[in-house]
Amino acid sequence: MVFVGLLTRVPREFVISILGVGGTWQGLFRACLAGLLMDLCSHGILMVAMQLYQRGASLGQVMAFLISSPWNSLSLILILIALIGLPWTLLFIALSMVIAIISGRMFDGFVKSGVLPRHDFPQTLPKDFKFWPAALTGLRQVECTPKLFTTILWEGIKGSRMVLRWILFGLVVAAVIRGTVAIETYQTLFGPIVLGLGLTFLVATLLEVCSEGSSPIAADLLTRGGAPGNSFAFLMSGVVTDYTEIMSIKDTTASWKIEIFLPLLTLPQIIVMSLLLNHFAA
Repeated sequence: MVFVGLLTRVPREFVISILGVGGTWQGLFRACLAGLLMDLCSHGILMVAMQLYQRGASLGQVMAFLISSPWNSLSLILILIALIGLPWTLLFIALSMVIAIISGRMFDGFVKSGVLPRHDFPQTLPKDFKFWPAALTGLRQVECTPKLFTTILWEGIKGSRMVLRWILFGLVVAAVIRGTVAIETYQTLFGPIVLGLGLTFLVATLLEVCSEGSSPIAADLLTRGGAPGNSFAFLMSGVVTDYTEIMSIKDTTASWKIEIFLPLLTLPQIIVMSLLLNHFAA
């Protein structure tokens, strides 16, 4: 909420300048890198991503930001290194960034061709805009008063409402699943086979776990189940099939088509990469 509130105070020009121009490889890479470095949980990233869209980021940049970020925060990278080792962690990060950039490029392409609705928020920079001089000027004008911090928090709460209601829904579903199905039961079914991969996608979709909760489960799929593809799929499918995320995107973009295209464009890539990981690890 605090990050969302801070973003509402940042002029659109600064967001566009940092992320780069939408519809370009450089802009997608910057958005992907920003998602990788931002140390927030999956739901926090979601709220920030929706605010980035409203501040002028292209649809492709928002998708690249989301797909690369929920389990790729700096703290979770360290946790994964401890759980599954540095080589597997680096490989998972690289593959997620590839999927993020390819998917973002496809989203921008579909927007450009008219298949998906165009961005309602303009992405333009004044010709004479220079980031650092403008940033220093803006910082000098900021008055750090209690009213400022109260306003930022209140704007963050208002900007996060669309996500919070879906988080609540997800928590209820997760509580039902955790209360009726033991985690050991479904983990034993997640072997490095097609059925195990299918069950991985199913559980990742139904089980509304945050990024901190998904990492140990994904690590167990690799270390105990011997299925690195399933581990990667569990981390990634929670991003692209998560109903909290999908419905929040629909609320922000006012488009069911964009919401449906997220799993349609990303799931095939995740399935192929997961099958390859299981095959070469066998």
